[in-house]
Amino acid sequence: MIYTLLQAAPAAPAAPAAQGGGMASSLVFFVALFAIMYFLMIRPQQKRQKEMQKMLDSLQVNDKVITSSGIYGRVVSMKPDKDIVVVEIDDTNKVRVDFQRSAIVSILTTTKTES
Repeated sequence: MIYTLLQAAPAAPAAPAAQGGGMASSLVFFVALFAIMYFLMIRPQQKRQKEMQKMLDSLQVNDKVITSSGIYGRVVSMKPDKDIVVVEIDDTNKVRVDFQRSAIVSILTTTKTES
């Protein structure tokens, strides 16, 4: 008897066919999400890196600098082949320390040497 009831039951309505518009809207959503991430995260980071590289390229002897470890000093010499900057951190005792060029965070002032 149950068997006959199941056979006699009307078939469930067919599900609507999958629409292509749903996939297109998902694609547009992900492209928009990537564009927002690019303009809010990636592009500003690239800009900061370019500014930092420009600052490091303009580094000269006698510039007063601050390092990433918070040490203030004056650039005494540079070794471009090894990418090292020699910074004098104490004028009275002539304490000089070698730093990687990338450890320089900012140039505080530029002192012009007179010839």
